[in-house]
Amino acid sequence: MGLFNNHEKKVIAELCKKSEDISNDISKEINELLDDLKTDYEENKVVLKEFNDFVSELETKLSPQDLEKLHSFSSRLYKVKRCAKKGVEAMRELARDQKKATYETIREYQEYLYA
Repeated sequence: MGLFNNHEKKVIAELCKKSEDISNDISKEINELLDDLKTDYEENKVVLKEFNDFVSELETKLSPQDLEKLHSFSSRLYKVKRCAKKGVEAMRELARDQKKATYETIREYQEYLYA
């Protein structure tokens, strides 16, 4: 005799399907956001190099104080770039973790359903 009757198996199967659908929707949204974020990052990652090239051109034309301000600004832009890269990496990890959680949840439902 099984652990669950037919009605309980039907309820578990419905919960499994609903959970899978919700998880797949979340995964799809995360992947879309990740793609957008990666695209934006790739389009803008050259800005810092272009800015530093511009700063190099201005070095002889600026006072030491203004040059120091510009280098400080350049340094802060580099930190923004690192934050953006970390954001892309975090979204990639989130997408991977969500996919893994979805498969694990489905596997657990199936274990209970066929126990």
